Amino acid sequence: MTSPAHELADWAASLTPTADDLALADRALLDTVAVAVAAREHPVTRIASDLPDAARWAVAGHVLDFDDLHMASTTHVSVVCVPSTLATGGDARAYLAGAGVMARLGTALGWPHYSAGWHATCTAGAPAAAVAAGTALGLDAGRLADAIALALPAAGGVQLAFGSDTKSLQVGFAAEAGVRAAALAAAGATADPGALEQWIDLVGGDPAALDLGGPAVPGGLAIKVYPCCYALQRPISALADLARDGLDPATVTRVVLRTPRGTVAPLTHHRPQTGLQAKFSLEYAAAAALLDTHQGFASFTDEAVRRPEAQRLVELVEVELSEGGDWLLAGELEAQVHTGATVRQARLRLPPGSPDRPPTREELATKVADCLAGTDVDPSAITWPRAADILRRWF
Repeated sequence: MTSPAHELADWAASLTPTADDLALADRALLDTVAVAVAAREHPVTRIASDLPDAARWAVAGHVLDFDDLHMASTTHVSVVCVPSTLATGGDARAYLAGAGVMARLGTALGWPHYSAGWHATCTAGAPAAAVAAGTALGLDAGRLADAIALALPAAGGVQLAFGSDTKSLQVGFAAEAGVRAAALAAAGATADPGALEQWIDLVGGDPAALDLGGPAVPGGLAIKVYPCCYALQRPISALADLARDGLDPATVTRVVLRTPRGTVAPLTHHRPQTGLQAKFSLEYAAAAALLDTHQGFASFTDEAVRRPEAQRLVELVEVELSEGGDWLLAGELEAQVHTGATVRQARLRLPPGSPDRPPTREELATKVADCLAGTDVDPSAITWPRAADILRRWF
């Protein structure tokens, strides 16, 4: 019987992207590179400055938590696969090969894997980075299967890292591991591709759930509108809509949020004191949505988090969780904001930027412009042949 590693490698080696696939790849490149450049001054980016290309670019692309997400696998596909592709001279097809493997492998790992505390971006990311880099290096299907297996020893990462420097660093480690595995396979290193099936079992996934059908990246990618965990995109959007209707944050006496339990799995910081922690805090997200006209980079600084008015609102947030929810957009979010005797309510299922509610050209252009502010980078220059040079200039 063909192993999962061989199946994924055969799929990647034979991939012929469609026009829609290539459009997704170009959008992912633009989004990922812009978000990475926005993090050029971040302390963690500077700490990672001596890491290899793929690793430091992935760290920069992930540290602001503004990068895209594949919903079914709960993985940040592009922040692993774009750096791995660019670091090895690859193009859109190499990216799509890695991204497609990451989406499928992450989906086979499933929600139980994620809810157990694994960081699926890293666990699914290392083998996927090996495929992206291996495709860029011209490996055939057999060598790609070896590269997948060679990446497995480094396929780790945990959610306890969320809110700390480790989250983006471990994503960088995954990208680096994949590039290293591909280089070793290209040099002749061999491995047992059957290791992938055993590994999927060990970390709680289901090898039988691998599905090679559909477009290169099944289900598409979610583009973040707010620079924080994807689990916060929906509550921020719902509450910001209420705030725009003339609500004075100083009059708020109570905020109630109702959502399925699974949708808050990554939100571990209930009383954040730093910007990184705030990116994983439902309570702070509610405060920022009510206080700030634009929930952008300025909302997630240490100073913003420690604002007295933000800390006051954090203490007023009540979270009521219903049972269930096997992905970050399960069910819907219900929000209530109390101001004296008045209660304002909102319900939301899909936030802007989600695959079924994709960003408009204007929304994406605004995000890219915010990310590239203060630089002379022309968005039209962020292409597969030129993007690596842009990143090397800044990192």
